[in-house]
Amino acid sequence: MTNSTWQTLQSYAQTPPDLNTLFKSDPARGERLTASACDIYMDFSKQAIDDKVLAKLLQLADDFDLSNKINDLLTGKKVNDTENRPALHTALRTPKGETLIVDGVDVNAQVHDSLERAKHIVNRIREKVWRGYSGKAISDVVNIGVGGSDLGPLMATTALAEWADTDIRVHFVSNMDGTQLDGLLKKLDPQTTLFIISSKSFGTIDTLSNAKTALAWLLATGANKASVLRRHFIGISTRADKMSEWGIYTDNQLLLWDWVGGRFSLWSTIGFAVAIAIGMAGFKEMLAGAYAMDRHFATADFAHNLPVLLGLLGVWNSTFLGIHAHSILPYDGRLLHFPNYLTQLEMESNGKSVARDGRAVDFDTCPILWGDIGSNAQHAFYQLLHQGTQRVSCDFITPIHRYDNRQSHHDAYLEEQHKLSLANCLAQSQVLAFGNNALPDELRNDNDSFGHFKQYRGNQPSTTLLLTALSPKTLGSLIALYEHKVYVMSAIWGINPFDQWGVEVGKVMANSVYQAIDAKAMDGFDSSTNQLLAKIHQRQDKVQE
Repeated sequence: MTNSTWQTLQSYAQTPPDLNTLFKSDPARGERLTASACDIYMDFSKQAIDDKVLAKLLQLADDFDLSNKINDLLTGKKVNDTENRPALHTALRTPKGETLIVDGVDVNAQVHDSLERAKHIVNRIREKVWRGYSGKAISDVVNIGVGGSDLGPLMATTALAEWADTDIRVHFVSNMDGTQLDGLLKKLDPQTTLFIISSKSFGTIDTLSNAKTALAWLLATGANKASVLRRHFIGISTRADKMSEWGIYTDNQLLLWDWVGGRFSLWSTIGFAVAIAIGMAGFKEMLAGAYAMDRHFATADFAHNLPVLLGLLGVWNSTFLGIHAHSILPYDGRLLHFPNYLTQLEMESNGKSVARDGRAVDFDTCPILWGDIGSNAQHAFYQLLHQGTQRVSCDFITPIHRYDNRQSHHDAYLEEQHKLSLANCLAQSQVLAFGNNALPDELRNDNDSFGHFKQYRGNQPSTTLLLTALSPKTLGSLIALYEHKVYVMSAIWGINPFDQWGVEVGKVMANSVYQAIDAKAMDGFDSSTNQLLAKIHQRQDKVQE
C-alpha cells in the first residue's frame, strides 16, 4: 500500500496504545468513544486506539472512497464484479412503495411480490389450512439447507423463539451424512411433517441428499408420490426449472434472485421458516430493523456510524496490529447460533487474498472468527483470552433488558438471572482490557506463593454492544450492522466480499472423489487420498463379506 494514511497507521501500530495507559490519561474515555443507533449502543473505548489512530482510520475511509462505495452497494451497482452483478440484500428489506430500478427492473416491486406470495403460504400453514397427504394439519416444519440457507434461519428462529406464536415446531437439517436428519425423523409423524428445501442453486449435494432421504421416508408410508410432493414439500431457489425437475409443484415454489448472496439471504424467502415461527408480521419487524440500520449506514457521519466504526476497528486490529483472532461473545442464550452465523458472514466474505484488480494482497485481511455464549465461553476458552500467548479481539453482545416492553411475561427470576449475565459480561471485558489492574486490592495475588500463575496481562481489545432488548427489530438491526461491517472492511482492503470461489472448488473436488468411492477407484489423486480411498474400499469390502 502506498497510501500515506495507511503508512501512518503502520507506524502507529509499531508502538500501539496500551489500554491501561489510555484510560489513566483520559478518565472520560468511556463516555467519548461510543456511538448509538437503532436501539444499539456501542462502546469501543476498550479498543487499542487513541484519538490520532481514530482520526487516521476515519481518514482512511475517506481515502478509499467509502461514501461512494456505500452508495454503490445500496443503489444496485455491480459491486460483485467477479460475478458481474449487484449485491442487493439491502433491497430485500426496503419498505413497499419505494423504487429501485436495476437493469430496467423495479427490484422493490419484485421483492414485495415475493413477500406476498410467502405470506400467503405462511398463513395457510399457521392457520392449519395446509394439510398433509392424510388430511391432517402440519405440526412440524423441517428446513433442509446448508450454509446461508441454514445458518441464518436457524440463528434467527432460535433467537426469537419467545416470539413464536404457533404450536408448529420448526426444525433445521444441514449435515450431509444423514445422521442429523435420521435422528429427527424418528421423532416426527410423516402425516404432519412439511419439508422446506432451501437451495439457491438447487444443486447443492448436501441439501439434495437430505431432501431425497426425506422423500423416501414419506414414500415408505405407502402414500401416493404425487400427493406427497404436493403436500409435503416447498422449494426455495433461484432455479424454478430445477425445482420442477425434482418434483416441487409450481404453487409450492418460492423464488429468489442471483443477486442475493447465500450468507445475506435470510431477508428473502430463505427466511420462510422464521416467518412460520414468528408470523409474517414478526418477520417484517426484523426487516424493518435491518432497514433502519441501512439508513443509518447510508446517512450517519462516519465518526458516529456504527458499521463504519466497527469495520475500521476490525481493519486496525487485523491488518495493522496483527491480531488474527476475533471472538464473538453474546451474553444471552437466545443468541446461541449468532457466533456461528458470523463465522460464515465474515470469513466467507472477507477470507480473500486477491484484490479486486487481480493482484495478491500484501497484508492480512479477515481474522479467524469463533465464539460462544459468554457463560459457556468463560468455562471453555476464556483461559486463553486471559492468559494465553496470543492477542484476541472480542465483541461482547448483550441486551440491557431481558424482555421487550411488548412482551407480557416479565418473570422476576429470569430478570435476576439476566442481571447476573450482564455483570459477567461487563466484568470479563474489564479484566481483558486491564488485567490485574481491574481487580480490587483484596483480590490481588501479590503475596500469594502461586501469584505468578495468577497474573492477567490485559490489553486485549474489545467492543461492547448493548441492545435495548432482543426483539425481531433489534435482531434485524444487529445482523445488518455486521453485514455492513463486512462491507466496510472489504472496501478498505479492496477485495470483493460477495463471491466465494474457495467454497466452489471444494464442491467440484467432492464430486470427483465421490465418483471414485462409488466406482471403487483407488488412484488418480495424490498418494494420501489414494491411500485413504484404498482403506475405505478395503473396509467396505470386509463389511460386505
